[in-house]
Amino acid sequence: MSVTSGTKTESGVGETIRVVIHALLIALVIRTFLFQPFNIPSGSMKATLLVGDYLFVSKYSYGYSHYSIPFSPPLFSGRIWGSDPNRGDIVVFRLPKDDSTDYIKRVIGLPGDRVQMRDGLLYINDTPVERQRMSEYVGEDPCGSEGGGISRVKRWKETLPNGVSYETLDCADNGYMDNTNVYTVPAGHFFMMGDNRDNSTDSRFLGQVGYVPQENLIGRAQMIFFSIAEGEHAWMFWRWPWAVRWNRFFKIVR
Repeated sequence: MSVTSGTKTESGVGETIRVVIHALLIALVIRTFLFQPFNIPSGSMKATLLVGDYLFVSKYSYGYSHYSIPFSPPLFSGRIWGSDPNRGDIVVFRLPKDDSTDYIKRVIGLPGDRVQMRDGLLYINDTPVERQRMSEYVGEDPCGSEGGGISRVKRWKETLPNGVSYETLDCADNGYMDNTNVYTVPAGHFFMMGDNRDNSTDSRFLGQVGYVPQENLIGRAQMIFFSIAEGEHAWMFWRWPWAVRWNRFFKIVR
């Protein structure tokens, strides 16, 4: 009887190990080729994405580079089944200046485009982007002010030349990067900007972000699957009833 019992125990342990290994392999395949979860740690994409949003990024949207693989081993260069993002896509990419860091921004300039800010207005190829004033944004401080809290901030609706529309925030008139030189996007690169224009380190800062190579693209932001208020921790499940932003669950990212 003892021998039979021991055999069953060993069989059960072996089966459990196999199930765990299979689950890990499936998760690895999904994360590498289909979807990867990311969370938003900063306010550079407010009000489109909020601090505390958790979202799925589609890895297949622009093909695959070595950055698509966990730990990013340099197994190959360039992209496999690569395709360019559309103007207006919200994209996760590896920071060109530090390829261990993920950033998320909106694609504004395509290869060959000329991009410039003049008096806070975005120009693409010497043509101003259509902009309409909206009601003020009221919510968790998007401007990095001392004390934080709830703020009221100027808000605009921008419409890119391909018809993609989205909201931008304007923390200050004559902000630091409201007037820039002309940026000419090199071949094989993209110009990224945050929707929170006065509180976003993006391609306008050539020494910190600059033009993003196609190889550095990770994927396209698709859907928010969880969201918790700024300053809260997702693991504190007992605070969820009042800390979770229930209305942002399963929201499509545009």
